[in-house]
Amino acid sequence: MNNVRRFIAFRVFFNCRFYYPVFTVLFIDFGLSVAQFSILNAVWAATIVLAEVPSGALADIVGRRRLLVFAAFSMLLEMAILCLAPRGNPSLLFVFFLVNRVLSGLAEAAASGADEAIAYDALQARGLADQWGRVLDRQMRWRSVTFILTMTVGAAVYDPDLMSRLFAAIGWPHAFTQSETLRLPLYLTLGLALFTLAAVLGLDEMSGAAGGEGTHRNDTGGSAFAAFRLTLDSGRWILKTPFVLGVILFGLLFDGILRMVITLASQYYRMVQLPESSFGLLGSIMSVTGIFIPRLSLWIAENRSPVFCLWSTAATALAGLGGMAFFWPYVGLLPALVAFSALYMVGFYVSYFVNQQASSSRRATVLSFKGLAYNISYGLIGVFYAGLLEFKKNAAAGDMGGQLLENAVFKETFFWFPAGLTLGLIMLVSATAVYRGKRH
Repeated sequence: MNNVRRFIAFRVFFNCRFYYPVFTVLFIDFGLSVAQFSILNAVWAATIVLAEVPSGALADIVGRRRLLVFAAFSMLLEMAILCLAPRGNPSLLFVFFLVNRVLSGLAEAAASGADEAIAYDALQARGLADQWGRVLDRQMRWRSVTFILTMTVGAAVYDPDLMSRLFAAIGWPHAFTQSETLRLPLYLTLGLALFTLAAVLGLDEMSGAAGGEGTHRNDTGGSAFAAFRLTLDSGRWILKTPFVLGVILFGLLFDGILRMVITLASQYYRMVQLPESSFGLLGSIMSVTGIFIPRLSLWIAENRSPVFCLWSTAATALAGLGGMAFFWPYVGLLPALVAFSALYMVGFYVSYFVNQQASSSRRATVLSFKGLAYNISYGLIGVFYAGLLEFKKNAAAGDMGGQLLENAVFKETFFWFPAGLTLGLIMLVSATAVYRGKRH
């Protein structure tokens, strides 16, 4: 179906970006400081949090296609701004990157929920809603394959020495400099932005006559008040639907912790004695799990209970995080692979079960609440862990300094990730048991 194919294409082109393997160093090499980089990421996260739920309600009111077109245009503009960002003037450069981060956050918020909703509605309109798991499986596998490609190529074209050797090998000798390769991953991602826009412009907006709860969506068009009312209504519906609330709560627990670990992956690789030159390749290896895990998750979701899905995900995540806490040289890559696999499982199961339960008329809004919860969880965990690191660094500052201190503190505090996940699971399972006891 057209919308399903274009949903998969949108997810692939929108999320797989050539500059991801050099994301941090790209900002620094442009001329920004580490402090400015931190501020820009905070602006990006704040933009998503503020726009997440309102954008989902707007998608349900004015149309999912319009929100996705806005997301694609925003991606195109954010990449064009980076491609044109001037160097040499730190203040002006910071303004360019600030606009980029705001546009990126708006694009993420606009896409969140609307893309899944328009694809799921297309299946539902043909009576094929039970095929949603297969769509998720296909989408995740395509995205993983493309992510491997973009990670490898992006890291390669950013390396001036490698580019010089490649051009010399084909008979075009040229000594590349970092200033020449600096924007190459950005130019390639700008091309992906054009593909993203082409994918969403061909989407069909879904609307139709009423056919019962969860079988249709409202005709597009409505006021800001209608969007606000839909937001409140969807929030109340989530609170009154224990299964959906539970899925979102368990999802935010896993997603926040696992995403934070992935954010710190380069530091972990360094601690298990893996060379920095291999980090781009390692990111690609981690993406390989996205080819196989969705298919396994689909089989489990279709043949076992949601409770089994929860505990299999918990076992996978805890096994991976627990193994990583030992920091085994070289072999430590294996538990990291297990932990990152759990994140694919979380993404699959939450989307699978929430889309089954949410009515079409509020689906994008409900999915946006999920996205909001995830980003708040990720932000709070980041703040807590940063505070913990600073506390440990100050306590140990007299014994060592520099990179040795950073490494020692990271190793000492990592166990909080599996411990925090265990504690969170105990609290949520206990709360679920108490709730069930009160209902009976």
